[in-house]
Amino acid sequence: MKLDEAFRNYRDKIVDQWVDYTLSTYKASTFFKKETDKFANPVGGNIREALDCLFGLLAKQADPQEFVAPLEQIILIRAIQEFSASMAVGPIHAVKHITREILAKDKERCHLVQELYDFEFAVDLAVLAAFDLYMQCRERLYQVRIKEIKTGTYLLTDSKCPSNLLKINIQESIHSNSHSS
Repeated sequence: MKLDEAFRNYRDKIVDQWVDYTLSTYKASTFFKKETDKFANPVGGNIREALDCLFGLLAKQADPQEFVAPLEQIILIRAIQEFSASMAVGPIHAVKHITREILAKDKERCHLVQELYDFEFAVDLAVLAAFDLYMQCRERLYQVRIKEIKTGTYLLTDSKCPSNLLKINIQESIHSNSHSS
C-alpha cells in the first residue's frame, strides 16, 4: 500500500483527531467539539472545514501558496483571541504526530511512517505560513486599535471590545502609577 492510499483511507480519522486536538485548545472546547452546526458554532465549523481542506493539500503535496486560504480560516479566528503566537499556530503542527501515530498502529501500514518526510516538510511550511498570517493579523488588529485611539472612536463603545479593554488597561496603569509615586 502506498502513502497516498493510506492518506485516503485514514483521512477522516486523522482530520477528526486533528480537529479534536485543535478545539481542545479553547476554553469552551466541550461546546466547540459537540456542536457540529457551522452556524451555531462558527469557530468549530470553520476549524473543521479548514483542517479538512488543509489535510487534503498537505497529503497531495500541493504548492504552499494553496495553504493560505485554509490557514487564514483558522488563524484569523485565533489571532483575535487570547492566544500567543505559539498557541495559535501549534495545532497546525500536531497533524504530523497524529498521522505518525495512526499509521504506526496499523501493522500493514506502519512501514509508511518512514515515507512521511515530504508530508512533514509540507506541514512545516504550513506552520511557517500560519505564523506569518498570525503576525499579519495581529499587526492589522493593532493598527485598528491605534486608529481608534487616535480618532477617539474607542469612546463610543463600552462593551468588551479590544479597544475599550485597551483603554481600561491604560487607565488602570495610570491609576496604579499615580498611587505608587
